[in-house]
Amino acid sequence: MKKNSNAILAVVLWAIALFFPGCTGNFENMNKNPYGATNEDIKADLLPASLRVAQLNIYIYTPPWDTQLQQNLLADVYSGYMMPPTPFRGNSNNMNYDLVDAWNVFAFVPTYDNVMNPIATVEEFTGKEASQKDLYAMAKIIKAEAMHRVSDIFGPVIYSKYKQAEADGTVQYDSQEEAYNHFFEDLKTAIDILTPLSSSASSIQFKAADLAYGGSYSKWLKFANSLRLRLAIRIAKVNATKAKREGEAALAGAGGLISENNESFFVDFGTTNHPLNIMNNEWSDVRMGAPMESVLGGYNDPRLPKYFVAAIDPVATGQFKGIRNGINIDAKTRYQDYSKLITFANKVQLMTAAEVWFLKAEAALRGWTGAGSPQTNYEKGIQVSFEQHGLSARASAYINDAVSKPKEYKDPKAITAGQNDVLNGNPNLSTITIKWDEAASEERKLERVITQKWIAVYPDGQEAWSEFRRTGYPKLFPVVINNSGGKITGFIKRINFVNNEYSTNKAAVEKAVTMLGGPDTGGTSLWWDAD
Repeated sequence: MKKNSNAILAVVLWAIALFFPGCTGNFENMNKNPYGATNEDIKADLLPASLRVAQLNIYIYTPPWDTQLQQNLLADVYSGYMMPPTPFRGNSNNMNYDLVDAWNVFAFVPTYDNVMNPIATVEEFTGKEASQKDLYAMAKIIKAEAMHRVSDIFGPVIYSKYKQAEADGTVQYDSQEEAYNHFFEDLKTAIDILTPLSSSASSIQFKAADLAYGGSYSKWLKFANSLRLRLAIRIAKVNATKAKREGEAALAGAGGLISENNESFFVDFGTTNHPLNIMNNEWSDVRMGAPMESVLGGYNDPRLPKYFVAAIDPVATGQFKGIRNGINIDAKTRYQDYSKLITFANKVQLMTAAEVWFLKAEAALRGWTGAGSPQTNYEKGIQVSFEQHGLSARASAYINDAVSKPKEYKDPKAITAGQNDVLNGNPNLSTITIKWDEAASEERKLERVITQKWIAVYPDGQEAWSEFRRTGYPKLFPVVINNSGGKITGFIKRINFVNNEYSTNKAAVEKAVTMLGGPDTGGTSLWWDAD
């Protein structure tokens, strides 16, 4: 993680060129001599632009092939949401656990280049400026949101020591536990800043920086509280005391949590097409995953056509047909006519109101003060998700369905032995129903909550994959072909550190490996993934 000394300035100058052409009287001079930009120029224009760049790259918005490598060929598949019909790299690739380092580097390096770099600039220029504490708070929230996603892929990350090179030029990692502690600290800092501002009109710069809420302090505060609750739930199995303390602070936080759909955190791409639309429609490189067919199809879930398009393949015309992960695909033509994704608006979903209600449901199951009733929160989560997709009138019947279960999955075009083994009675097929059952065990209640959360947070595969690893829910189908060479048994747990780090930051990454508690492979569990 050795960085060019001008890396931050390069990103920021690009940002101002992109977002603020001609917006300052000094821009012409800055364009002639960019390294002569004053602090006041930066504070006026570059800081909001830097924050916009950072938001846009939590989930890479362009180019789409970077997004495909950052998330789609990793978490979107491992979550059970999606599967490509394409036989990439001779059919030995991430989908069957022969992890492709040249792909997976995009889940690591771009976040440092395009989130951590511009955020560091904002922190440097706003940390001691009382008049710009709002920008400082936004930077802290974006940083925690972006980097917890990276940590949830790799484990240890460079966070608190970013830009703090050792004598040998290396930059040290935080363990995942240390990183999470820093995430909580940064969120608390942001919450403490935004709380007294929440009823005020935002500054011009804050509004210019905001791609999610139009400059609303109160909504950013709700997002910060909600993100704090998400991360608290994430560590509940490995550090129950810390999780409870952080979770209860979020639940009691001034300003409250995200509760309505107009408070959900979506980053607006403007006129840039959503990368999934390009992968789906132009490249035909992504289709519905088999678990979505099984779960949503079994539940007769009205959201199914809001997520996917019926197949046009002759063997499944008019059906919602998914592709199982980790199978032998001989040619793209075999599965490309299975169910496509719907076309998304030009914004990326990073936290929904429905997710927060399900977080509250789990917090209530854990007995956290202020969480309310598990059943009330669970049912509200379903209702809000239905509202999000224009299905309010159908929520009640769905919530009260005590019969429907995920259905068996069968692929009429299977060419691999074992591809159709996910039938009734198989332990990989869930028997969980929809209607709340107060008499059920705590584990069955948790499965019910997480299964509905998994449905509701679609298409954010990163969050869904993290929750699957943490809880084991919903029940997904294991890969049929495992090309990991024995490194991964069962389901994949993480992505190994990329070769780029071994070549540029060797001593630091080797130390980070010792923090894992196991080898640097996809079979080693993350810190919060406690059995």
